[in-house]
Amino acid sequence: MANLRDPGRRRLLKTSLMAAGLSSGGLLSIDAFAQGKTKINMQLGWIVGVNQIGEVVAKRLGFYEQEGIDFAIQPGGPNIDGVAIVASGRYEVGQVSSSPSVMLAVSQGLPIKCFAVGAQKHPFTFFSLAKNPVRKPADLVGKKVGIPSTAAILLRALLAKNKIPEKDVKVITVGSDMAPLLTGQVDVVTGWLTSTTALKVLGPDRVDLTLWDAGVQLYALPYYASTKTLESNPKAMEAFLRATAKGWQHVRANRDQAVELLVKEYPNLKAEDERMAVDVMLDYSFGGLAQTQGWGAMDPAVWQQQIATYSELGQFTARTPKVEEVVTLDVLKATAAARAAKA
Repeated sequence: MANLRDPGRRRLLKTSLMAAGLSSGGLLSIDAFAQGKTKINMQLGWIVGVNQIGEVVAKRLGFYEQEGIDFAIQPGGPNIDGVAIVASGRYEVGQVSSSPSVMLAVSQGLPIKCFAVGAQKHPFTFFSLAKNPVRKPADLVGKKVGIPSTAAILLRALLAKNKIPEKDVKVITVGSDMAPLLTGQVDVVTGWLTSTTALKVLGPDRVDLTLWDAGVQLYALPYYASTKTLESNPKAMEAFLRATAKGWQHVRANRDQAVELLVKEYPNLKAEDERMAVDVMLDYSFGGLAQTQGWGAMDPAVWQQQIATYSELGQFTARTPKVEEVVTLDVLKATAAARAAKA
């Protein structure tokens, strides 16, 4: 076996990695490789929260380390194009809030594919108050809807799906705060049902209309990587998914401990709120196909339906991508035993 401590050997290896485009911004760093570990950065589309509790638990309990992975989470934000970062090879894995982001990126020619999903149903919801409720899509007509700019595409899809002209709804760009609804600036605000901290302020008079029930049925929290990473180092992707699945399974069985670990990693989060949120999140993570095929599972037929819906809505300005261009089941198949559904 080659001695990686030998300086000449290390220089040769580094040169080889650079030639392959891997030493800087690629899958393997020279130091991680020399230590026998694969560096995997997971680029988020937004800030860290309960949606990543499985990864945090897997990291803190050493599940990634057991798989030979040096793991780190890279937070996103409004000025960070996570999909472009992963597509370029700077980071190895990405996660965005909604499946359309992956579909649209592929349609624009970005070389990425989804290899697993974190939520079997999308938790995106339209919130209103009982005094002026929105219980069905038609109730949005004439309403002022507060929505983050990044989620505008979800509203457009809902309106088109239900044949509601966009001019019949007044869109107001807001952040994740629920205050605009309470102060009357808007009639509806949007967010995720898992965001229990933000939702508490709306009280018992809150009325929910989920995107799913409104006819736009999408996956949430898709995991994706560049096609180059998936093809050149499938074992690393399999190791990542095994460790991540183990983390989520541990969360499911040890919810209080999982929340403690999440708050230790991110002290800005409140344990009481995250403990409420984790129960909601786990219903999305382990429902649907995950009940029979394990955490992370996804159905190409569902992706086909999503692609068809967005194509019908005219959302693909370049071209409509094929399912096999958007997703790969290879990593899921290779990790089936490790991800098997557990009560």
